[in-house]
Amino acid sequence: MREEDLLWISANDLAQQIRHKEISPVEVVRIYLDQIQRLNPELNAYCTVAEEQAIAAAREAEECLMSEEDPPPLLGVPIAIKDLTPSKGIRTTYGSHIYADHVPDWDSVFCTRVKQAGAIILGKTNTPEFGHTGITDNLLFGKTNNPHDPSRTAGGSSGGSAAAVSAGMAPMAEGSDGGGSIRIPASFCGVYGLKPTFGRIPFDTGPTRFSTTTPFLHRGSLTRTVDDAVLLLNVVQGTHRDDPFSVPASRIRLPLQEPDLTGLKIAYSPNLDYFEIDPEVKTAVEKGLRVYERMGCQVDEVTLGLEEERVTGSFTKMWSVQFAAHYGHFLDGWRERMSKSMVSTIEYGNQFSAVEYKHWERDRDDAYRKVEALWETYDLLVTPTVAVPAFPHGPGPEAINGQPVNRYSGWMLTSLFNMTGHPAASVNCGESSEGLPIGMQIIGPRFAEELILQVSKVMEQTKGQVKTWMG
Repeated sequence: MREEDLLWISANDLAQQIRHKEISPVEVVRIYLDQIQRLNPELNAYCTVAEEQAIAAAREAEECLMSEEDPPPLLGVPIAIKDLTPSKGIRTTYGSHIYADHVPDWDSVFCTRVKQAGAIILGKTNTPEFGHTGITDNLLFGKTNNPHDPSRTAGGSSGGSAAAVSAGMAPMAEGSDGGGSIRIPASFCGVYGLKPTFGRIPFDTGPTRFSTTTPFLHRGSLTRTVDDAVLLLNVVQGTHRDDPFSVPASRIRLPLQEPDLTGLKIAYSPNLDYFEIDPEVKTAVEKGLRVYERMGCQVDEVTLGLEEERVTGSFTKMWSVQFAAHYGHFLDGWRERMSKSMVSTIEYGNQFSAVEYKHWERDRDDAYRKVEALWETYDLLVTPTVAVPAFPHGPGPEAINGQPVNRYSGWMLTSLFNMTGHPAASVNCGESSEGLPIGMQIIGPRFAEELILQVSKVMEQTKGQVKTWMG
């Protein structure tokens, strides 16, 4: 196999080739580091490349391969880690000048578990400052470019991770998702993004052990294949003492079983009742749904009874208060070196009282009940992931279909499921007339990851793997 072809095989296949000694971990890491060196100057997916650490870890993996009869599942497989996630000995800046030279002396649970499974961290991927928004740009490293069109955003806040996977600079990457931060860039970059049920992957790096709940913060993955998302989930899930909300593991078998979709009931919401949706996005999602109908699924268009102010409005307020509470003290001394949108988020959050903050739980409760009510009749819910294909760098669109929308939140159909904590994924279901990926969001009941993954794999097999070559 040619070196460049190794960049595009799945992490599962890569792990098997390493296990069977068909390729060495050092060779794999060097191939990926070469790709990063070639493409990262244009894409800016990585903000820190851990070349020396990665090569040293690859050499250790080779020794393990020679000495162990049953090597760990990710032995020698490279992975990228988002720059919000602490990694021992590798600079972690949170996309902020405040932490520009910060090198943690500890690993997050996620990093600990992937290392124990034999994975090799290539480096840290770019993110907006403290992950506060759905595009990836910051004053420390600048913007991350979409591999499908570098003049456009890769999405956020896990935009660096999505761009790295899309452009063959990592076979898999970690992401975190507090309002769509895995699913948005997955949609824009044409990769698979999985946000599991809240608590399934421990989240031990919030400002406090209890700050991951309003809204729900999730760890997850960005991969080129659905099976790779399973491979990674099986490694990183399960309870941990540093996350009081973490839940026991539930292993999913690989390869995923071919599902019999006959009689599966899918609720389809074209716009979650109030979003404006670009016609090309709507067409792509509905074409994807017809694939499921041909396989015997029942697909019904539904309304959920959602209101913009009670969902997106309340989410935005909760989100802003969270940032004001935990990052507001940085305004004294750092304001001029912080992203304007980060400052605005903090200042907006400072307006509200604790009583108002708790009152929004009524809106959250209403949203949760309406989503839960779907499962009395349906197995899954499908929506567009994002209302538009990737847009030019800058805030989101001012209008969709001629109707004005909020440039911060009026194009992401994702935050509802951070209010509720349900598992959700974004799978590529088509391309725009300009060749930009379009994502379908698949949501299920709590702990229904296996069904979401199976249905996602059907779409993946229909659409094929998105590959992006640069340079």
